[in-house]
Amino acid sequence: MLSNSSKYAVKAVLFLALNSSEGAKVSVKDIADPINVPQAYIAKLLQALAKEGIISSTRGPKGGFYLSEEDLEQSIISIIKVIDGKKRLTSCLLSLENCNEGKPCPLHDILSVSRNHIIEQLQTKSIKDLALSVKSGRTFLPL
Repeated sequence: MLSNSSKYAVKAVLFLALNSSEGAKVSVKDIADPINVPQAYIAKLLQALAKEGIISSTRGPKGGFYLSEEDLEQSIISIIKVIDGKKRLTSCLLSLENCNEGKPCPLHDILSVSRNHIIEQLQTKSIKDLALSVKSGRTFLPL
């Protein structure tokens, strides 16, 4: 359901949520190694997220990426939409172009309830929610 790019972007944003602030910006190199993603690749993803206002960045010698309080309130689905586009989450699981409610594929009715629930959760959970879950030890992120 999620591309590798979206998975990497979510991990990078959570790394920022746990390790950055406006006063403590993080470089691409400092993010790439812990989440095991090539620097150039993660840089491209983070630049796209910064351009869309999901995360913050500053250029220059003391620059880098960070999350403001506003950024922390962004939904997880906002990250996925920037990286994969809106259609990725709603596209047919059999990759049929004309699959929809009126003309469903064989898996459509079976999976649509689960997919709708996942989308709803991604819309309601913020970056801050997931970061707090990691900080509390309820979930983990090997960083």
